[in-house]
Amino acid sequence: MKTFYIETFGCQMNVHDSEKVIGTLISQGYLQVATPEEAELVFYNTCSIRDKAEQKVFSRLQQFKKEHGKGKTFAVLGCVAQQEGEKIFEKAPHVSLVCGSASYNRLPQMLVQLEAGNRRVTGLALDTEETFETPLTRRDNPHRAYITIIEGCDKSCAYCVVPFTRGPERSRTSASVLSEARQLAEMGYTEIQLLGQNVNSYRDPSSAGWDFATLLRNVGQVPGIRRVRFTTSHPRDFVKGIIEAIEDNPALCNHVHLPVQSGSSRVLASMQRLYTRDEYMRRIEWMKAARRPIAITTDIIVGFPGETEDDFEATLGLLEAVEYDSVFSFKYSRRPNTPALTLPGQVPEEEKGRRLTILQERQRAIQVRRNAAYVGAVEESLVEGFNKATGQWIGRTSQNKTLNFLRPGAAEDLLGRYVDVRVTRAGPNSLAGECVN
Repeated sequence: MKTFYIETFGCQMNVHDSEKVIGTLISQGYLQVATPEEAELVFYNTCSIRDKAEQKVFSRLQQFKKEHGKGKTFAVLGCVAQQEGEKIFEKAPHVSLVCGSASYNRLPQMLVQLEAGNRRVTGLALDTEETFETPLTRRDNPHRAYITIIEGCDKSCAYCVVPFTRGPERSRTSASVLSEARQLAEMGYTEIQLLGQNVNSYRDPSSAGWDFATLLRNVGQVPGIRRVRFTTSHPRDFVKGIIEAIEDNPALCNHVHLPVQSGSSRVLASMQRLYTRDEYMRRIEWMKAARRPIAITTDIIVGFPGETEDDFEATLGLLEAVEYDSVFSFKYSRRPNTPALTLPGQVPEEEKGRRLTILQERQRAIQVRRNAAYVGAVEESLVEGFNKATGQWIGRTSQNKTLNFLRPGAAEDLLGRYVDVRVTRAGPNSLAGECVN
């Protein structure tokens, strides 16, 4: 059997894309191996959201060519492949296949071309409908499964390459999503995560015409599914009906990831985010007023072109106003084909770093306060692993918080089980406790 190795960079959608690629390769008679040394075919599934991730891809390609390149075929998949196209062959001449995420359904034909001796094969089409539906997906996690419900983006934020690398928004039919959710439940999966670049922009293309809130309600009612998550939401399309669905169905997790990017309405307009700070805060107010407590997380970019000290202070003020449970924060990264490249007022790297440090320190203090409030509470936790060094089980709460816990006297395997844990300690990034059942 021919062997392959795949390494994945980036977001959960890339992770799920790799699952689709793995399933397709296995169906074609390939055998997955654990290291590139063992593989004949080496895949890199890439991310291009930030320049550093892109640089890492080319660095890894050069590293493995130098250390393990003899007799191997290299392939670049995903967003960098879509962004750079055939230029990858110039930057990394040892690469033989370049394939964007919208072309994975044609991967078997591309493999045939490689096996026939073609040195350079490309798959970069973006106009194929519903190419993200892949029945050959190989799931890596036995308890949690991803379902892509919408692919691409129509928002055109000034800093973002996703419209160029993933194409326009394309939603699956509600019937196909529910069918996959039922199949996963029958296979024993208890947690589902709905995925999309803008997951809440979902619009059912079938005659049913469901919006995202309706789809969410129905997925949450699939027998056997105990938890439903979704990411990533865009504030412009985040409607109150999503919160009402969470309130009405205990299977929908107490967590919403709602990227804000900046606390300044002036910067948000420059970013072309399509909402103001006040409009964003209205959505936060819906969550704060919900009948059950909802953990809120976000993304923030510092140092966007033209961001003044006052704009940055507005972002710090937003942290205090919302009190996020966690924040993914980044320095603005210049990306090709984006309007932000030509904006005046580019912020120096040193200043971006200073602002990022301040923001992360401020958010760390908020997380210490937020997590401390859980001490004494009993939280249901899905067990995901075991830390031999500490003797603790590793679980995740409905609020998407890591909860490390002890279960004295228990020798059985708890993986995949839902257990109740009393929180006894809290840090900025995780909780700790003891199992009570």
